[in-house]
Amino acid sequence: MAFEVPSGLAEQGARIRSLSAWLDELPRLVRGLVEEWRLTPDGETMNGACSVVLPVRGPDGSTAVLKVALPDAESEHEHLALQHWHGRGAVRLLRADPRRSALLLERVGPEDLTGVWDLEACEVVAGLYGLLHVPALPQLRTLTSYVERWSADLAGLPRGAPVPRRLVEQATALGRDLVRDPASVGTIIHGDLHYANVLAADRADWVAIDPKPMSGDPHYEVAPMLWNRWAELAGDVRGGVRRRFHALVDAAGLDEERARDWVVVRMLHNAMWRLADDPGTDVGMSTEDYLTMCVTVAKAVQD
Repeated sequence: MAFEVPSGLAEQGARIRSLSAWLDELPRLVRGLVEEWRLTPDGETMNGACSVVLPVRGPDGSTAVLKVALPDAESEHEHLALQHWHGRGAVRLLRADPRRSALLLERVGPEDLTGVWDLEACEVVAGLYGLLHVPALPQLRTLTSYVERWSADLAGLPRGAPVPRRLVEQATALGRDLVRDPASVGTIIHGDLHYANVLAADRADWVAIDPKPMSGDPHYEVAPMLWNRWAELAGDVRGGVRRRFHALVDAAGLDEERARDWVVVRMLHNAMWRLADDPGTDVGMSTEDYLTMCVTVAKAVQD
């Protein structure tokens, strides 16, 4: 079969050395998986930031998608979480080859939550929390192991950085407190659950895709629903953030204070990473606007 790397992914590879090496091997890797698993391509290849998804049919004619991702710590245990969830709240795993970061998944979508009223979408995602947040597998990396390192990095942010020092110090202190809290680990969390990572399915109204699973705290999950679909909040940003926050917390039965603390921590980490990005990194908005968004969300949930 012929396989070409999607143009958007190829453009990223031209700028990022680690991605470029993987992309060089990707056509051979995909062709090998298709042949070995006796799959037939059945549609246009899609891609994320570090993965490709190819619609296929199995030997029996059943529909599926083949996902091949850049091997990294975030995706290393995706197959274990999907296997553990067994289709409850998440896309079903049909086959996996962790060595090649390859997954054969049930075909769902293409409709996602980006076209659903944001507060209704928050209630949908809150319902998925109840299905996905089950006792963690021992193989998963802990959320606290990441946050400990990120909090140390945040503490070292120069005082002249274009983010309020008060928020930097608050997020650093909160992150360190949360790392010491035993409740910050022990539950499987998705890690990146937002509107575009929830797709419609025939067997269920909505299922989650593309987890970055960790052993963590359910309250960590809230923040991506606040910063995604940002342009829609124009005109009442503070009110819009707060309505989303409370819709999620109330529908999921989360502790408001704990969820708020994690939002502040995540938003300041996001700001820190944006400041460390290469100037040409595309995040859909300017650095100034992105930093303003991070600070606005962190403040809005505390007002």
